[in-house]
Parts: sequence; C-alpha cells; structure tokens
Amino acid sequence: MIAVVLLLSASPLAAQIATPQRPVTDPRSLESPANPEAREVPLEDIGNSRGIAGVTWSVDGKHIFVSTNLTGRYNIWRTDADGSWPLQMTQSDETQTGLAASRDGKWLYFRQDAGGDEYYDIFRVPTGGGAVEQVTRTPDLSEAALVPGGADGLIALSVKKKSEAQANLAVLAPDGTVRVLTAEADPNFGWSPRVWADGGKTIFANRENIDSTASEIWRVDVATGKATRVLGKDDTIYAIADVSADGKWLAVTTNERTGRMQAGLYAPASGEWKWLKPIVWDQSALRFTRDGKALLVESSDDLRSRLVKVDLATGAETPLKLPQGINYTSAAEPRSPDGTSLLVVNMAANVTGELNRYDLATDTVTPVTRLALASVRPEVLATSQQVTYKSFDGTLISALVTMPANLARDGSNPAIVIPHGGPTGKTDDYFDDIAAALASRGYIIIAPNFRGSTGYGKDFQAANYNDLGGGDLKDTIAAKQFLVASGYVDPKRVGIFGGSYGGFMTLMALGKTPDEFAAGVQWFGIINWRTMYRDMDEVLKAYLRSLMGTPEENPEGYDRASPLTYIANATAPLLSLQGENDIRVPRGQAQEVEDILKAKGRTVETVFYPLEGHGFRKRENQLDSLKRTVEWFDRYLKPQAGK
Repeated sequence: MIAVVLLLSASPLAAQIATPQRPVTDPRSLESPANPEAREVPLEDIGNSRGIAGVTWSVDGKHIFVSTNLTGRYNIWRTDADGSWPLQMTQSDETQTGLAASRDGKWLYFRQDAGGDEYYDIFRVPTGGGAVEQVTRTPDLSEAALVPGGADGLIALSVKKKSEAQANLAVLAPDGTVRVLTAEADPNFGWSPRVWADGGKTIFANRENIDSTASEIWRVDVATGKATRVLGKDDTIYAIADVSADGKWLAVTTNERTGRMQAGLYAPASGEWKWLKPIVWDQSALRFTRDGKALLVESSDDLRSRLVKVDLATGAETPLKLPQGINYTSAAEPRSPDGTSLLVVNMAANVTGELNRYDLATDTVTPVTRLALASVRPEVLATSQQVTYKSFDGTLISALVTMPANLARDGSNPAIVIPHGGPTGKTDDYFDDIAAALASRGYIIIAPNFRGSTGYGKDFQAANYNDLGGGDLKDTIAAKQFLVASGYVDPKRVGIFGGSYGGFMTLMALGKTPDEFAAGVQWFGIINWRTMYRDMDEVLKAYLRSLMGTPEENPEGYDRASPLTYIANATAPLLSLQGENDIRVPRGQAQEVEDILKAKGRTVETVFYPLEGHGFRKRENQLDSLKRTVEWFDRYLKPQAGK
C-alpha cells in the first residue's frame, strides 16, 4: 500500500503543499461589525438548540420523517409535506437515525445503539404510528446504511462485526432476516450500499478504503451474491451516487482527473465518460432528477457549499437559490416521490440548521422545520468569514472566522482556536454551539483546515501521514498568529478547544507549545496513541494504521505523535470532557490526562458522562458540556473582578 511507503519515509519536509489558488487574506481586513441586535445568548437557549439527525420521505410523498431532539433525545417525528405541527412517532432515551421507509409504505426503519456505543441494531415503527419493533438483535454486529428498494421488500445495508474492521454488504428481509452478500477479507476496506437497479435485483455499492484515499464501485447480484467491479484503481476514489432510469449512466464522484473530487457520468457498457465542468473546489454527484433530464450536484466553495442542477442535454448549470452557508441533502433519498421537490438542510455559523423543501420547478424554498429558539436568531448571532493565510512553510490554509459585533480593535479581546476532528475532516460554515456561545460573549473564533483536512487535494490530505501533531499543529498556531495580527486579539488571552482529533490537537498544543495558549478545553481527545491502538474499535485501528502503521512498526512515530510525550510541560489550565461509552476514543485517554496533570500539580478538571459515546447526544449533557466549556474560558481568559 502507498500508505506503507509514506509511513517509512521521514517526516514531511518544509515545502509548500499545492492547494487551490486563492488570495491571502489581510488580517487587518477583519472587521467587527456594529450590530445593536447583538447580545449574549443565554447558554440554556444555545444548549437547547435542536438538530437534525436524519430525514426521509414517506413513500406516497405526503409526509416527511425527521429525527430531531425536540424532547432532548433524537427521536422520530412526522410532518405533513406541506407543513404541519410535528407528530412524535417514537420515544426513547437512545438516538434514532438512518431513517428509511419500506417500499410498501407500511414501515419506517431506523437504527439505534445503546448509550452511544455505535453498535447498531435495526428497528421499525408503523408509518401511521404504533409500537416500535426491534428487527435485529445482534450485540456483536453493527448494522447501518439502510437503502430500501429491493425486490420482495429487501433493504440493503452494511454490517460490521465487533471483532473486525471491515464492513460487508447485506440485505434485510421484511421478516427480519439478514443475508450477507460479500466476504471482505481486507480490514482496510468496507462496503456500503448506494442504489438499487434492475427492478430491485442488483445493488450498486462502494467498496471504500477506511482512510478515504480509495474507493471502488461494484455491482452485486442479490440472488447469487456475485460481485463485479465496475470501476477501481489504486489510490483513486470512484464513488457511485445514482443510476439513470434507463440504466445506461452512473452518476460518479472521482478524483481520477485532478486529484480533487469531480462529478461525472460513466457508461459501464461502453466505458464512456461525460464530465461536468470542473471547478476549483470539490464537486460531488448526488442524484438524477426523477424526470431524467438533470443531475443534482453539490459544489464546494471552500468552506461553503451550494447545490447545482446540471442539464444533461445542454450541460447548463443552474445553482439552486438557497441561503448562504452550507446546503446539503441530509436524506439518503432527498427527492420527493413525484420528483418535484428536494429536502435540503441549510446551516451557517449563525443558522442552527433547518430542513427546507426546495421546489425544482419554481426555485422556491419552503421551511419544513423551525427548530431554533427565538433568542437564537441569525440577527443576534455572530456571522462568519472565510479567510486564507500562509502557514510556516508557505502552504495556504483556509479557516472560518466568527467575529463578534461591537469589538474595539485595541488588542484586548480574547480568542479561541478550534481545530476540527478527523484528521481527515473539514471545517465548513456550519453551526457550532460552542463557537456561537463564545462569540456572543466577545470571543473571536478561528477554525482552521490544517494539513490532513479533506477538500484540498490528495497531497494536502496526506501531508500529515506519520506527522500527526507536527505540521498540522504549526498550521493551527499560525491561525492564532493571524488573529493576533488583526489588531483585535490579546495574544495572552487565546484559548484552544477541540473534540476527538481536535482534542488531540488541544493536548498537543498545550504540551508541545506551552506558551501559545492560556487555557484549553478538550472533548474526548487522544493523549497516548499506543493505548489508543490497544483499546479502540477495530475499524479505528485500521484507520490509525493508515496514518502511522502499528506501534510495533513505528514506535518512534507513535511517541513523537503522542501528547503524552510533551504534556508534562503544559502549564495552561485544562478541562477534559469524555463519554463513558466512547469506542472511538476510550475513556482511558481522558483518565491518563487527568492523572498526569494532577501529579504535576496543574489545574485540571475532568468530567465523564455516562451513557454517552463519541459526542454528547442527551440534552442535559449537551447543556452541561456547553456551560462548563464557556465558564472555563471565562474564568481563565477574561479579567476577573478584583484582579
């Protein structure tokens, strides 16, 4: 594997990494706007922000099913397609996602785990209301990615054993039996269904590398399980999104031509390609319109995105008239059954996330949900700005700055740097309750897309292989320096906050660069890659091997990349928050941090949340974690009375 070659090489040299060209932002161009509406939003209101964890249409198109936390738990609700007060369908303390309506219209299927442990079983509820039924009972097997549409009511899904990293393709029958179709032997790959074809007899699926560097398209005959590769090449992504009604064309997203994602049409019978017009940023195929005349595409604009309709006959591209921010189709099947509408979620730094129905004929938007509290209005919250700065080696780094209103450019303001998770993740212009709460209290926020992030090409994504906490940490420090150069920020009043890999970056920053940040908050971050490898879920082990190899193969790299090596140097006060049932970053990581810093006499506080996994889903824990985070930064970054 190419990853092995990378792992055996030395750390990346200090040479600029090529990314899409864009102008560098002058930090003095940042402006705090005058806004008489701006005010501190009550933490109880932001902490009670509602979210969307899944949506789907009813088969007849009369209803929309939504997983949302109106009650403090992500349960399932139903609205009329034309708008109505939501009707609650399920009640559970557990999170319910992955919604899929059976083709006969009788059942709504969904997935549910236990206390955030990410080992899912399948459940269903009658679409007209009634008792929830548990369809699968497989404590050692996780089922997910439901795609209805098969003959005889079959639903395609992926299944993963606890003891294995790889996921396989399977079908679920109405009687609850699961038949596995593939037998993946490579722990670095997993199968996920995408679309049915041939009258529900064939499944098109993606076979994806766990480190997001390669993906293949396969066609699987459901009766026999025979799998035929349609597209595949080493170190190349081919991902299927849809099949045209006549079966001739596949809607594909690939990085074959440019090293960045591009949408195209592929004809398996002839091998012919039809390419969409390339853009500077990533572009992803979504679905053909139901009339077969157009392809729906998601087009990135660095940290924002838009949806575009591409006429297949003329190639003309028509952007959908949606609000600024990120716009995405949350449902596996966003198209209404009659083809007239799309379900689209819009989100931005000052928009909590709302589900809309977009009319393709009239280009009009109809809100389906109004989830935000009255105090959490866009007019009150701080807005965002895309910026680009140069890092230590000249590499261009994009970041999202959330600038509070009514600040003086006098070098006195506090700021927070927020590195994202992953590392193969990406910050977009989405609503972050922590950032929104802090910005409403006068903190300037910057969230950088450091090297290793997706969306900037292969070379940039691979630039932190065997260098975790190296160049990417320098990119993050450069984000702080950018804010300081704006003239607004006091360099001694800058904190750092992150979750998962962002938590790792927080710990690495406090230990490796102890003079840069005055306080830190980390959620479920990594302190010790060796114990992580020992304790984490198998699929995450495979991902870690792609980044650094195993501890036995690369002992020096594991030590160099572990905050454990540096954390004794940390002096900034640290708050750690952790879910008890986290299989991605086990609770022992937070305990190691606590034990080391307490032994050194440092200021440290750790909170463990029971029945929570990798992220906090229960309303009371969301609110508690928000309050603790804001109060921590207020205590250590803002002047205290009498001091």
